Amino acid sequence: MIQKILLGLALGAVFQPAFAQKKPVFKGQEPIQGVSTQTRPVQKQWKGIFKVGTISFRNDFEGARLNGITQVNDTLFSALITSENTPINSSPWYAFKVWSSLPQRIVLQLTYQQGSRHRYSPKVSRDGRSWQEITADTAKNPVSFSFPLQVTKDTLWVAAQELTTSRHIQDWVKKLSKQPDVKAETFARSREGRPLPLLRIGNPSSRKRIIITGRQHPPEVTGHLALKGFVETLAGPSDLAKRLRNQYLIYVMPLLNPDGVDEGHWRHNSGGVDLNRDYAEFQQPESRAVRDFLTKEIRDSGSQLVFGLDFHSTGDDIYYTVDPKLMKANRDFIPAWLNNLKSRLPGYEPNVKPLYLGGPTFTAYSYFFREYGAQSLVYEIGDQTPRPFIAEKSKVAAEELMKLLLN
Repeated sequence: MIQKILLGLALGAVFQPAFAQKKPVFKGQEPIQGVSTQTRPVQKQWKGIFKVGTISFRNDFEGARLNGITQVNDTLFSALITSENTPINSSPWYAFKVWSSLPQRIVLQLTYQQGSRHRYSPKVSRDGRSWQEITADTAKNPVSFSFPLQVTKDTLWVAAQELTTSRHIQDWVKKLSKQPDVKAETFARSREGRPLPLLRIGNPSSRKRIIITGRQHPPEVTGHLALKGFVETLAGPSDLAKRLRNQYLIYVMPLLNPDGVDEGHWRHNSGGVDLNRDYAEFQQPESRAVRDFLTKEIRDSGSQLVFGLDFHSTGDDIYYTVDPKLMKANRDFIPAWLNNLKSRLPGYEPNVKPLYLGGPTFTAYSYFFREYGAQSLVYEIGDQTPRPFIAEKSKVAAEELMKLLLN
């Protein structure tokens, strides 16, 4: 705690409280429309060090996004943040390092391309591992965002969310694979040749299968944090988890867009496409890999895909479901699960919105439902959701899901 306070004082920043105040119910997005998923060009960043007077900025590391630096006056610096291509969802990702040969207090302005608005409050770190959030009094989703920063000769990391690259996720996969009933492999490779990791958790002989996917959109770190907590509970030492693993085989695909993650993309893969719109045309190698894997593991083996869960991040916590009217059986399964989750978390009211109402299956979770009849949904976590609550909710959600599946 003392270290956190000292870091805050050193940065000249004010940090958010642990839990947000009550706010209006998040409305979520409208039913998803199809877009072309044919490969489009993306613009690669120039990687290196931007030196402006005594201050240096750098973006030559995995997950970085910084397209330019301009000094506006003695203390104001503008960081230009542009996307990999357009049109694109307005979710500007940024990550860079900064230091100065002379200690000084500056104001850093995040400047986005025309038509985009600020989404992620800056996080700062001295080591790239422990992060703290900076807050500032600004209008919601402004077109640019300014905040003070105390820079010294010691490197300071600045990022839209905690930096979580493919290396971090591969390390987590390797660590988890040492648990009983857990095996790790690479089930395919991305457009640029990066591995797509897979965890197999449970009984390989079981015909009852579950799939969990994540990180289709690079900046959605809170979704990955929720996936981690959820999967670690399924792979944990509890009697409940052991019973589930005896009866089910769980596939975990935690990183479906490693190119976008490592290249610091706002939304797309290296083919310039939103992967979670490609489950109708399958134009991209990453979404094709999911389709081909399930064809082999489920259809060709005569197995049943019982449940599918796709983790994402958005403005606030919400669950996107299949319209219950489309279900031929077990309509009460997901409502029962979320109601049990609610009863375990005092004061928590799950925000649920049917998003797949029929028609083409552009998204992963709707594909799991339409192609395999799986109970499926999107587990969305808010950008600002407190990290302790993400961990607690994921643990409880996994426990309540296991109880239902075992019944």
